[in-house]
Amino acid sequence: MKYRYAGNSGLKITEITYGNWLTHGSQVENDVATACVRAALDAGITSFDTADVYANTIAESVLGEALKGERRESLEIFTKVYWPTGPKGANDTGLSRKHIMESINGSLKRLQTDYVDIYQAHRFDYETPLEETMQAFADVVRQGKALYIGVSEWTAEQIREGHQMAKQLGFQLITSQPQYSALWRVIEEKVVPTCEELGVSQIVWSPVAQGVLTGKYKPGVEPPAGSRATDEKGGKSMVARFLEDQEALARVQQLKPIADEAGLTMAQLAVAWVLHNPNVAAAIIGASRPEQVAENVKASEHPIGDDVWNAVNEVLDPVSEKDPAKTYEVSPKSRIV
Repeated sequence: MKYRYAGNSGLKITEITYGNWLTHGSQVENDVATACVRAALDAGITSFDTADVYANTIAESVLGEALKGERRESLEIFTKVYWPTGPKGANDTGLSRKHIMESINGSLKRLQTDYVDIYQAHRFDYETPLEETMQAFADVVRQGKALYIGVSEWTAEQIREGHQMAKQLGFQLITSQPQYSALWRVIEEKVVPTCEELGVSQIVWSPVAQGVLTGKYKPGVEPPAGSRATDEKGGKSMVARFLEDQEALARVQQLKPIADEAGLTMAQLAVAWVLHNPNVAAAIIGASRPEQVAENVKASEHPIGDDVWNAVNEVLDPVSEKDPAKTYEVSPKSRIV
């Protein structure tokens, strides 16, 4: 397993990072979730990404239990704060000082650790002054509860302002966690150049486009039984937008010869494609079965060259979403409770 630096910091993270967004505490049973974490560790993954909102805090608890007994110094654990958790009261959401301070304590308890390596703002909070948010993060770092701060789905301008404020307050904002895949490239025009300038890395989610880039969803054919597209607990709604584009599904099928020639599965090709971007520090993978972890890790073992990267782009360019305006639509303009 290869490591990359997280932004302009000395922290190294595994370029394949294990995430438990749509699986732990919801899609799979706890024993299977634990088996997936063990498979990740066996494959050399030491970086793990979660969030307090996943399965309404249960995912953090499952991950904490699965990692119990591991040498903490040998792990890099990331979690996030913003979305409603618990009983979802008026202050159980957002990036206010109150919510951040209460949320970090809850996350540490569930994860069974004294600190997280990266604590991430899960969205931008338009209802809280950025100064309040960044001061709270500064205090979390000074208290030793987080080593670094990151953000998720912030715009280029928000990242720039947050980075400047973090510097003034004496801590490091080192990562951005956006959606990024060969089908969803909206960060490339503004977010990536800004982050390259500031020394901020991307830790990207959904590198396989919710499974679409595996090729298992075929145009005009019902989704396979047991796939994410048939999961009523949340997976179905996330993959729906990709399945509506029949041309995209057809073009994804054209990637098979490219993957075969590169000696990769289509899923491995999709992960290797995002890792080809030098601003990407890690691609987050999930798994509902342990064997999926071992398969995706091979994308780290077999990086692709410019020729393969360009071949993928040639096939998908007509159906890839690249509009940078999409980055302004992700964070809610008001808190959702």
